[in-house]
Amino acid sequence: MVRGILLVLAIIPLPLLHGIAGCWGRLLYWLPTTARDTTSKNLHTCFPEMQEEEMQQLIKSSLAHTACTALEMGKAWVAPIEKTLALVVETEGYDDFLAAARSDRGVVLLAPHLSNWEVLGFFASNGVPSNFMYQPPRIAALDRLLREARSRSGVKLAPTNRKGVAEVLGALKNGELVGILPDQVPGDESGVFADFYGEPAFTMTLVSKLVQRTNALVYCGFAQRLPKGKGFKAVFARADEGIYSDELDVSVCALNKTVEIATNKAIDQYQWEYKRFRRRPDNSEFYRLND
Repeated sequence: MVRGILLVLAIIPLPLLHGIAGCWGRLLYWLPTTARDTTSKNLHTCFPEMQEEEMQQLIKSSLAHTACTALEMGKAWVAPIEKTLALVVETEGYDDFLAAARSDRGVVLLAPHLSNWEVLGFFASNGVPSNFMYQPPRIAALDRLLREARSRSGVKLAPTNRKGVAEVLGALKNGELVGILPDQVPGDESGVFADFYGEPAFTMTLVSKLVQRTNALVYCGFAQRLPKGKGFKAVFARADEGIYSDELDVSVCALNKTVEIATNKAIDQYQWEYKRFRRRPDNSEFYRLND
């Protein structure tokens, strides 16, 4: 059923998909949804000085972009890889990133929950030996679909466990590209608290530890959604230099700063309905919402 839905979404023109997403986003905004409440909580926390009228417009736009990301999955997952790659019509910083990815140092690509990270992953790994970490779904059939979709361009997938960490560590030592979603809330023993837009967020230490054990370079990238369904602009930039620090806290803070810099280029395209601050230093409840 999921595959069938994705096949239908893959053939619908992108401008029409974005139009449907706009309607979906308005519904998410006007109805008492958890997505709306979480988005509002996160944005008010991260941008406390923003005027309320501007804030409400940002919330509406953010929910519409979240709907875009969902509806674009057909084009990212089941469309022919050539058509997926053709969705990227502009680039920024790509030549610098590609030169690093083709060197023998190894590159960690931070791909935060910003616009369509699936499209970014396919574009960044095109022609480059690549390994992406992922969280296997609990449903076996969905896991097979996900692995089939993401690996059709030759990308190797590593699960988010010890075996997967060992795989990506070896890949970096071999000079390959490793893609990681840096803003997922990690497990108890895999993170520390570091500020994200001035708010403590439980943040993964994996990237910092991989960098400390290898000679890898770190970049951040995202596929910025262009207006009117024109496609995407693949944006790449070097991570904040602090990420290479031997001090774990300094490196993790630089990781979040790097994600912030990317997010500031397209604030409404970040996945603000994700409960980024659900872990608290004092174990208090941050999201008192519908759930």
